Amino acid sequence: MMTHCHTLIAALRQQGCRMTPQREMIVEALAHSGCHMTAEEVLEIVRQKTSAVNIATIYRTLDLLVDHGLATRADLGEGRVVYATIRHGPHIHLVCRRCGRAQEADTALLASVVDTLREQYHFCCDTSHLALYGLCEVCQQIEDRIRDA
Repeated sequence: MMTHCHTLIAALRQQGCRMTPQREMIVEALAHSGCHMTAEEVLEIVRQKTSAVNIATIYRTLDLLVDHGLATRADLGEGRVVYATIRHGPHIHLVCRRCGRAQEADTALLASVVDTLREQYHFCCDTSHLALYGLCEVCQQIEDRIRDA
């Protein structure tokens, strides 16, 4: 049985992508993490194995994975862009615009919005990995106290 990273590497090869040792290490780092990672975090892991990789190579490889439907990208604001393999599954990031805290939510919560967009606007919305911005519970309470003061 192939590991998750080998499955991703095989899929890229099958889609005609050239797989360099650096690309393989990048895919391996993301696949084995099992969580969201920034390009810088991937670089940190790959640099433990080789210095023959730079941040541009990391971004190009992560974008390649996203473009081929093997990973997702989400912008969490303030320059925080995270990547995860498709195995991580669909989910929403709820990002507090005040403190920056992010928590995950189920994409099923958006089912009625997705259905409405499809029916009324003939638009197919991809909710597999996205970020919604607002205020977390703690920051809402702080905002309420400031407003009521």
